[in-house]
Amino acid sequence: MSHVPQIKVPATYMRGGTSKGVFFRLQDLPEAAQKPGAARDKLLMRVIGSPDPYGKQIDGMGGATSSTSKTVILSKSSQPDHDVDYLFGQVSIDKAFVDWSGNCGNLSAAVGPFAISNGLVDASRLPKDGIATIRIWQLNIGKTIVAQVPMTNGQVQETGDFELDGVTFPAAEVQLEFMDPAAEEEGAGGAMFPTGHLVDDLDVPGVGTLKATMINAGIPTVFVNADAIGYTGTELQEAINGDAKALAMFETIRAHGALRMGLIQSLDEATQRQHTPKVAFVAPPKDYTSSSGKPVKAGDVDLLVRALSMGKLHHAMMGTAAVAIGTAAAIPGTLVNIAAGGGEREAVRFGHPSGTLRVGAEASQQNGDWTVTKAIMSRSARVLMEGWVRVPGDSF
Repeated sequence: MSHVPQIKVPATYMRGGTSKGVFFRLQDLPEAAQKPGAARDKLLMRVIGSPDPYGKQIDGMGGATSSTSKTVILSKSSQPDHDVDYLFGQVSIDKAFVDWSGNCGNLSAAVGPFAISNGLVDASRLPKDGIATIRIWQLNIGKTIVAQVPMTNGQVQETGDFELDGVTFPAAEVQLEFMDPAAEEEGAGGAMFPTGHLVDDLDVPGVGTLKATMINAGIPTVFVNADAIGYTGTELQEAINGDAKALAMFETIRAHGALRMGLIQSLDEATQRQHTPKVAFVAPPKDYTSSSGKPVKAGDVDLLVRALSMGKLHHAMMGTAAVAIGTAAAIPGTLVNIAAGGGEREAVRFGHPSGTLRVGAEASQQNGDWTVTKAIMSRSARVLMEGWVRVPGDSF
């Protein structure tokens, strides 16, 4: 019986923020996968272990959650005044596709460290000690991210005392600036508010007419009020992810939001665009106990936010959704801003299932239209394993 041997592909398994994924240099991929297309998608799915009808990704590097079913391809930047090009692929767990429609804000924290350690940044730009400013071109959405990466003795510093709720152990802080984060999504005309309104009435069959803030910033996101859909904003994962009826409701909201935002042309397309838009629900501050058992007091936060990613409630908060939260909070009149108490603000601290997170945004109004110059937040990153991943040679 003939068989095809496995091949080895150089790769690094990294945590970035509250996510982790498999990182590749573009030049290290098999030739057929060095360009977009079916071969690349098949390779990445096989690496992660998808599609898996069991939903476990046992035969791959994925961890059977949206936070761990991720891939990144990096190369020296083709853009002037940038160091590295960053392409993110969200791999579906149970279906045969890779979603390239958005960024991963959490893994953005690992891009600078990987680029430095893998020779993608000009050595003359790197201090021996101090902070390396890495200019990242995010290929999925055509935006700039600036990462401040700590360096010690010429190497990326990974350990430190920065604590991030949703991550068990402390590490070195990596500050991220998402420049001009309003996403230029296809069909949305590049508008931060593609419907032209800060709040819309969104008709969702089987759910009702919901007040919704639909924003393109960081990642396209549909915000609704928690109480309008029967929640308090203090929910943890088990309250929603084990409820098939609730998950179906959120997917219906997401699909109709995508249609209103111009991201899809028909509801049928929503199944092939799982990564975007996100759906989140907001509420004013309340006391609750985080998933780690740590109490979060109402006085510790400005508002509560829960968000879904790839059809499930996220265990913490997606980095790109945090950018959307910070941006919307800075603009008076959005549901996010109202939940945070209204008024103008340059930063917001919100409660999520794992704890709290602070994100800042610089917003201004010009000729009646809102613009945001940048959103800022801190994450951390760490190499978990490096070497090669192996896949059967005929799998792509």
